[in-house]
Amino acid sequence: MQVTLKHQPSYSLAVVNLGPNEAVKVEPGAMVGYSDGVTVETKAEGGLMGGLKRMVAGESFFQNTYHAPAQGGEITLAHNLPGDMIVLQIAGEFLLQSGAYIANEMGITTDTKWGGAKGFFGSGGLILIKVSGQGQLIAGCYGAIEERQLAPGQRYTVDTGHIVGFDASIQFSVRKVGGWKSTILSGEGLVCELTGPGRVLMQTRSEDAFLGWLIPKIPKRSD
Repeated sequence: MQVTLKHQPSYSLAVVNLGPNEAVKVEPGAMVGYSDGVTVETKAEGGLMGGLKRMVAGESFFQNTYHAPAQGGEITLAHNLPGDMIVLQIAGEFLLQSGAYIANEMGITTDTKWGGAKGFFGSGGLILIKVSGQGQLIAGCYGAIEERQLAPGQRYTVDTGHIVGFDASIQFSVRKVGGWKSTILSGEGLVCELTGPGRVLMQTRSEDAFLGWLIPKIPKRSD
C-alpha cells in the first residue's frame, strides 16, 4: 500500500494505491472515491460484541474493508473535519484518539477492549485506543499537526482536546489544569501530562473550543 497526501494542511486527501488483490480497512464515512474493480465488504469486526466495543471506544459499529482487483486499484480518503492527515508507520503499539482514525493496512489491529485499550475520558469525552501490529496507519486531525519528541523523563502537558496520539512508551495522566478555580475559569478544563520517551502528536484546533464558540451564536427558537 502506497499513500500520497494531497491538499495539505487544511483540506487533506489521502490517495491510497493498492497492489494486486491488496486490502485496506477504512472507517465508515472516510471514503471519497475509488477506481474501477475495487470492492467493499462491510462487517462488524469481531462480530456483535466487537462492534459494540468499537462503539464504546468512539468508533463506528461497522468497518469497511476495500479490496483491490487483480490489477490493483486506488481509493481516496478524507477526514470528517477540515485539517491535516498523517501516515504513521506502526511497529509495535501507538495510542490514538479514536476520532482521528481513518484507515490501516491489514497487518494492524485496533484494541477496543475497555481494559486493554488503556482509554480515558477527558475534555469532550476523549478516548484513546491502542493500535498495534506492523504497517501503515492513516490518521486525521482538526487543524494542522504539531509533533513533539520527548526524551526519557521529559514532561509535556497538552489539553485533552488537542491530543491526536502518542507512542505507547509514553506514560500519561489526566488532571485539572490547576486548582478548581483555574479549571473552571481558565477555559482549559482537563489536561494530559505526558512523560517521555516517545512522540506526541497534537492538533492545532479543538472541536470542543469550536463548539464552545459556535453554540452560543446559534439563534434559539422563541416560544
